[in-house]
Amino acid sequence: MSDAERFFAEGGAVEAVLAARKAGKARYIGFTGHKDPSIHLHMLDLAKAHQYNVDAVLMPLNVMDAHYRSFERQVLPRLVSEKIGVLSMKPMGGGFILDSNAVSATECLHYVMSISPGTVITGIDSMPILNQTLEAVRSFKPMTRQEIAALLARTEKFASTGRHERFKTSDYFDSTAHHPEWMD
Repeated sequence: MSDAERFFAEGGAVEAVLAARKAGKARYIGFTGHKDPSIHLHMLDLAKAHQYNVDAVLMPLNVMDAHYRSFERQVLPRLVSEKIGVLSMKPMGGGFILDSNAVSATECLHYVMSISPGTVITGIDSMPILNQTLEAVRSFKPMTRQEIAALLARTEKFASTGRHERFKTSDYFDSTAHHPEWMD
């Protein structure tokens, strides 16, 4: 939570970011985080208080997020209402969502592409994963409200503790040893 204060403090990173923009080295400015949507909301509040324009925000959005420390429910509506670009990451929760066997990779991607008005960023570390992702894009049709509700109902029992979104919990860095290739 203190990262936002450090960013905006005198001599903080905000000065370097604004200098880079002024010098033409940066066109758009945003921020990211994985842990807790309240940190994103705090950063947005401080940005507004400092009259600092946030162009884009990178955050995890996935089928489990709706049930635990939800960026989708808490941050996404604000970004949309304030016309801030949405960059979603971790559509498969670093691969741990797939460990639940509740959803497929394609369902994970289709869900995020259906709920996010911005860009979906997913890890691709091999040709089979690239091909799987391309097929998900080719077969994409926005999910209906009913399809989204059914998918969320299927994932709810797996999502309530954050077990499949370990980047939100304290055991994340220990768990990446189990699936280091899934650090999307």
